[in-house]
Amino acid sequence: MSKEYVNLQDGSYRIGGTRVSLDSVVYAYLRGASPESIQRSFPSLTLEQVHGSLAFYLSHKLEVDEYLAAGEAEFEKLNQVSRERHANWYEKLRRAREEALISHS
Repeated sequence: MSKEYVNLQDGSYRIGGTRVSLDSVVYAYLRGASPESIQRSFPSLTLEQVHGSLAFYLSHKLEVDEYLAAGEAEFEKLNQVSRERHANWYEKLRRAREEALISHS
């Protein structure tokens, strides 16, 4: 009998029985984290679930990579819209950062 380690819920991949996204596990893996390190970062996951989710990723790599790329594109689009709508706020934030850097120099 095989276990289902990853579920597609409301357009998002989740590790079965948890609220942890497959995105989180895959990005950690792509940054070079070991399965044990990933499990320590997400204590609600068992090591078996981490290995199962990585096996899912590796066996559905094209599909998951496309899903991740679409998520990144959506994030960039929303970020750009936010910067355009709140240009004054972002300018104030930029100036505050510059002032903080100058005062710490």
